[in-house]
Amino acid sequence: MARAIDALRHGWPITLEGGPTLLPVETAIAAAATSGEMLVSAARAATLKLTNQKEAAAPHAPVLIRGAEPFSLQDAQPIADPALDLSSPLKGPFKAEPISWQQQAEAALELARIAGILPAFMVQPQRGGEAETVAASDLEHWSEGTNLTIATRAKLPVTAAEDAQIVAFRSADDLREHVALIIGEQNGDRQPLVRLHSECLTGDILGSLKCDCGPQLDAALHAMAEESRNGGWGALLYLRQEGRGIGLINKLRAYRLQDQGFDTVDANQRLGLPDEARDFPIAARMLELIGARTIRLMTNNPRKVAALEGAGIMVSERVPHQLPDNPHNHRYLATKRDRSGHLLT
Repeated sequence: MARAIDALRHGWPITLEGGPTLLPVETAIAAAATSGEMLVSAARAATLKLTNQKEAAAPHAPVLIRGAEPFSLQDAQPIADPALDLSSPLKGPFKAEPISWQQQAEAALELARIAGILPAFMVQPQRGGEAETVAASDLEHWSEGTNLTIATRAKLPVTAAEDAQIVAFRSADDLREHVALIIGEQNGDRQPLVRLHSECLTGDILGSLKCDCGPQLDAALHAMAEESRNGGWGALLYLRQEGRGIGLINKLRAYRLQDQGFDTVDANQRLGLPDEARDFPIAARMLELIGARTIRLMTNNPRKVAALEGAGIMVSERVPHQLPDNPHNHRYLATKRDRSGHLLT
């Protein structure tokens, strides 16, 4: 998995066992590559009106498209990148082809998301370069988080609580290094107050007003500090899953589409990416490693509760975590409520 992700980020092709060789369009360094077919998501294909995908179709299902003539890398780039939708008229006609390697196609789109690149590939490219081989089954094993271990821990006094401890987690096949901040003394008789917080550079560090991530992080830490003063304890899991799992670059691409009038969900789908792609089994594994198998979860997102419980963590209580909106994030929060199922209380 690590080699496959590295290959995609460097623009090298990959071969999924049982499937064809695939060259990532966004990062490809083989400028002379050509291909008769491209692999994209159903949402991206429908956006470009390349296929007659119904609105009810699974937006992240793989779609194989063929052009009247072979695709060059220059032809493929506007199909992959929505930033080029207006400046590069597509040269059709195109038609959808049946996929006989469905599992490998689904794995390829997921690998692109994990690598933080646009989910579009040239299929069986000519002059594409030497490919890295990966098994589709490796992806399932990777996402389970079974190789995750505690790497180290240390005291870390923070503004909200001077008695905090930070725990770092690492996996041999994953470059992401997650951390948990434990506030208060772990007490086996008290269920911890837990917050899963996905990394948000723009909100957590730069103070972005487009989301509520920074205020949510701060409020969660202060709530856990209050919990510790009352004899309990809390754990904030800081997950390296920027942009709900699509990566920083793709999140900023979605911001650009939002500036054009698309909401969060539509912007992600226009990129061919999921609006929710976080790896909650990783969070469950982190909780197991710190000895928190029954928790009180701070969230307005029922999907988090269901995902943790599906991974073996008992959520005894959902603690609402709602903060006021501002003129810049009002629509973002409304989209989370109306299209992503977030609760108000």
